[in-house]
Amino acid sequence: MTLRLRYVAGVSPSKWLRVWNDLRPDLPLEAIVAEESEQLDALLAGEADIAFVRHPVDTEGMHAVALWEELAVVVLPKEHPLAEAESLTLADLEGEALAPVQADPAMTIELVAAGTGHAIVPHSVARLHRRKDVVAVPLTDAPPTQISLVWPRERDDADIQQFVAVVRGRGAKSSRGSADDPPPMKPAKAAKLAAAERRAAAAKSGDGKGKGKKSGRPAPRTGAGAKQRSRRRGR
Repeated sequence: MTLRLRYVAGVSPSKWLRVWNDLRPDLPLEAIVAEESEQLDALLAGEADIAFVRHPVDTEGMHAVALWEELAVVVLPKEHPLAEAESLTLADLEGEALAPVQADPAMTIELVAAGTGHAIVPHSVARLHRRKDVVAVPLTDAPPTQISLVWPRERDDADIQQFVAVVRGRGAKSSRGSADDPPPMKPAKAAKLAAAERRAAAAKSGDGKGKGKKSGRPAPRTGAGAKQRSRRRGR
């Protein structure tokens, strides 16, 4: 049996895969990148169990946990007059040609490099497809994009919930989150949490060693000395 994961370009699931493989070696996780235009196809066809998706996307009939927002950048040819700017606004791009948007972001950026115009993409996508002949400049007033973890309502089981908990960094027994939940913890911390849970489980199923150890508190005094002190306090 395998837990089947799909994710869009710009999402790097390797950190959660490491934690999951450490936590659940009995249930391998298969992770395959999906085109953004087809990011729900595998879920709807029953060929995947859970997916990282980029909004806007129709999540009707699915559970969805919002994870993080991606900042927008404009990708420009390296020789473009605005390429040296530290940041830009949408108004700065008025009148500038827009490169034809392709299903594959790498091809869109390829067209930018060819001089067909600029492209506005999430920063993670620009970083994934970075190249020497283009630059990515932050857009201060462009709306961010949202990354969510989604899965079909009928596929909601303990394995899915455990993976959601790993991604959110809330421990293996946590369930679906709400808007008030804290953001996911760093992978290193999640790994430490998984290791701590294993140690706790091992200790619970141990052979009972260490039982009966002294608590470290001094034993209550008895005998004549204690009785004499008790009489003095009662005076």
